[in-house]
Amino acid sequence: MEKIFHINPPALLSLMGALLISVGIPNISIGGSVMHLTSSAFKNEGVIPGKYTCDGEDVSPALSWTAAPDKTKSFALICDDPDAPAGTWVHWVMYNIPPKTKQLPESVETKPKLADDTRQGENDFGKIGYGGACPPPGHGYHRYFFKLYALDSLLDIKDKTVDKQSVTKAMKGHVLAESHLMGKYERK
Repeated sequence: MEKIFHINPPALLSLMGALLISVGIPNISIGGSVMHLTSSAFKNEGVIPGKYTCDGEDVSPALSWTAAPDKTKSFALICDDPDAPAGTWVHWVMYNIPPKTKQLPESVETKPKLADDTRQGENDFGKIGYGGACPPPGHGYHRYFFKLYALDSLLDIKDKTVDKQSVTKAMKGHVLAESHLMGKYERK
């Protein structure tokens, strides 16, 4: 007896995206040009300046991106540290960033709703907005992944506390493209 398996296209593309990211391919697009995420504060795989960490002003770095898919209805941004001793540590959660947005300024306000209706969730420091790199002293370099997602819809999240888990759950099946920027930081 022959078994036929069917995987719907969004699930297959999501699986392919996860595979490509796991082997180090930072920019993924589903049909169209490749989206690129950059920062004027540091280069991909470069060192994050102290200003954007718990050792400095602890403000978010400026970010910009290009080539979002035409059907983008919103963006989401997640920054996390997979090298944290307790497991992946979330530093920033943003969603419902307007589709015409091409950049985030340095020092984004740390409040749940911004003037343009962008929403921010709770980081693993228990605060809303950006919480900078802050690895344990002497732990070596940690990697901080800024992950931008172009979505085909706004996210309607009803959770009392919005965090990375609720945003990634709501994004499932809505990702058109994604791009990653990785910066490193260590405290001696």
